[in-house]
Formats: sequence, structure tokens, C-alpha cells
Amino acid sequence: MENVRNVFIQQIRKPARKVIIKRGVKAEEYFSYCEEVGCNVWGTLMSIDSLCGEPVCLWLTEKYRKPGTSVYVQGVEVPENYNGAVPECFDVISLPECDYLMFQGEPFKEEDYCEAINAVQQSEEKYDPSVIGFEWDSENPQIQLEPRG
Repeated sequence: MENVRNVFIQQIRKPARKVIIKRGVKAEEYFSYCEEVGCNVWGTLMSIDSLCGEPVCLWLTEKYRKPGTSVYVQGVEVPENYNGAVPECFDVISLPECDYLMFQGEPFKEEDYCEAINAVQQSEEKYDPSVIGFEWDSENPQIQLEPRG
């Protein structure tokens, strides 16, 4: 039973909002994204006031992708009426108000972040949202907050 990990799930409602994003080319996850666009995107996003207090990673559905761009992007959620500056080479998308299921793993050592992320992702893959009256949304992006040890 040593390999058992607790994952906590809670329903959260996100308001209609804009997301300032930096698109990649073919990236489907963090490491390939950094190879494509560099690792300084997060710092740029941290300089923008966010709705949730931190940048987000997103897996975009076709509805939000431009031809020749990646599924995986990084961005920052801002109010729906945001009219502030948008960094050069970044795009803005609008997301509707919707409910999300937030999966949160146990605390972990910084050096174990890959294992911690994988544990949460495996829990998501196994989870059946119909037990609480939900179904997976194929229209809106999946969101990941920064894994913090």
C-alpha cells in the first residue's frame, strides 16, 4: 500500500474570462513546449495580473487552436473585460463560464514533481465524472496550475 496516493477532487466554477496565451507549434506537454518557445514564457505571464493569482497551462481543444499550432500552451486568465497590454507574439482567447473538476495531489518534494504530476494525471484518466452527475467537456481546454512541492 506504499504506492497509494491521495488525490482530492473539488468542483470549481470559473467565470467567463480571457486568457492571454503563448502558442507553440507541435507541443503536447511542458518539455516539448519549452523546446519550442523557450522557458521564459512563465516569467512574462507572472508579470500580468491574473484572475487566479498564477499562470496556467492549457491543453486546447480544436475550437481554440489555430492551424499549425500546439495543443499545449501557457497563459494567464484575466477578466472578460480586460483591455490591457498583450505581450508581443501572444494571443488572447475567450473562455465561457463553466464548471471544472480540480484534481489536487498530496504534498511532494520538489525533486519528485514528475512523479507527482503523473499520479494526478493517472487519477484523472481513471475518474468517472458521472458518479457526481458530470461528464467530460470536449469543447473547453483542460487546465493545469503550477505544480508546487
